[in-house]
Amino acid sequence: MTAPDLDPDLLKAFLAVAEQRSFTRAADQLNRTQSAVSVQVRRLELRIGTKLFQRNRTGIVPTPAGDELRAYAQRILALQAEAVGALRGRKPEAVIRLGVMDDYGTIIIPPLLASFAKEHPTVRVEIETGLTATMPARLGEAYDLVIAMHPQGHGEGELLRREQAVWAATASCRATTESTLPVALYPAGCLFRQWAADALDRAGRPWRLAFVSRTLAAVESIAAQGFAVTVVKAGTLPPCLRALGARDGLPPLPVADIRLHRARGLSRPAALLADHLQLGISEPATLC
Repeated sequence: MTAPDLDPDLLKAFLAVAEQRSFTRAADQLNRTQSAVSVQVRRLELRIGTKLFQRNRTGIVPTPAGDELRAYAQRILALQAEAVGALRGRKPEAVIRLGVMDDYGTIIIPPLLASFAKEHPTVRVEIETGLTATMPARLGEAYDLVIAMHPQGHGEGELLRREQAVWAATASCRATTESTLPVALYPAGCLFRQWAADALDRAGRPWRLAFVSRTLAAVESIAAQGFAVTVVKAGTLPPCLRALGARDGLPPLPVADIRLHRARGLSRPAALLADHLQLGISEPATLC
């Protein structure tokens, strides 16, 4: 059996009668008719299943059950008023749409968002990770901010830092020049995939695309199993992998620019987040 609902309007009528000790004065206080107040009190009694008022020489007084309900009714109505006041007083929540590379979205960005949230707790950030080649073109439509990777010296936006692309594999992996190199990379359109293919082809290094995934975690997991070699940023090299180079028979890879793109007409919260990310990620561009 479910408990009866305690309608706030019925509780208000009950409290008015309890305070005024009169249906007539309670009706005046609530700006209702006496019969309407009587009906509400009777309805509450039916829901609870007990009588709430009785008459004595001084007028209408609560029964023992009415006295007990009186404290609960006051608390219920006070909590309701507190909830409404809190929600009405809350500032509108700002929503910022951020697009970023998978590795930055899982390693670099989260601590920066955490520190930003401490100062701006009502702001919600919706982050999308993945290939960033086409994200800047959708600024304003799908994103407010984009942190994207570009070839060194190319691309618009603010230069945050430069990242060296490196080959990576497990410590036990030996990329010998005699064998066909299995490579785990990202889908077509990824800058690292293009760079890896171009570098290996120019070096005349036999290779095959052994694994493809959109997610950084999947590609790194394959490399961590010793199944293939992959390409990562030196700044986000996973601890389970080691960087490979010329001694491993692998050609050098280019340097990438990491750039921040802002949509036009940013809201103040979005502009503040952009500045926060710019300050948190930027470093002197020492690579050339």
